[in-house]
Amino acid sequence: MNLLIVNLLPKDDPAALAAIDTLGAAVPDHRVIHAYEKNLRPCVGCNACWLVTPGVCSIRDGYKELLKAYLEYDATVFLAGTALNFVDHRMKNAVDRLLPLATMYIRIVDGQCRHVPRYEKKLRFGLLYSGAADGAYLNRWMDRVMLNLGGESLGVYPIAEAKEVLSCI
Repeated sequence: MNLLIVNLLPKDDPAALAAIDTLGAAVPDHRVIHAYEKNLRPCVGCNACWLVTPGVCSIRDGYKELLKAYLEYDATVFLAGTALNFVDHRMKNAVDRLLPLATMYIRIVDGQCRHVPRYEKKLRFGLLYSGAADGAYLNRWMDRVMLNLGGESLGVYPIAEAKEVLSCI
C-alpha cells in the first residue's frame, strides 16, 4: 500500500504537519506534495483535456505532477482548508482539475449519468479539512465526486482526526 498526501494548506501549518506525521507513520510508503505553493489555477472549461490533448490539461501550472501522482498511488488524502462551510478554493480547484482523468463520454450507471474513466485504475480519495465545515455535506460531496469518476471515497474528516481516514486505506 502506498499513499499520496496532497497538502493544500501552507507547508508550515501545524495541523497539516501533524496530519502528515500521523499518515506517514502509518503508511511508510508515502509521498507528500505541497500544492499550496504551486498556486493551482482553476479549470477554465476549455475541454482541451477531452478533445485536443486527451488526458492532458492545457493549463501549465504544476498540476501535471498531481495528475500523474494520482495514478501512481493506491490512495490519495487531501489536506485542505475551508471557506463558507465548504472546501476552500484550492481544494475546489484540485477537484475541478480532475477532468483529464475522465473522458467526455457518458454512460448510464444505476440510472444516473457517469463519465467513462480514462484509465483502468480505480481512484481512492479522502479529505482531511481544517476549519469549520459541514462534515456530512462534505462526505456527500466527496462520495458524488468519486462516484462520477468511478472511484471510491475514503471519507471526509476534520484534520485533527487524521487517524480515522487510515481505517479506510
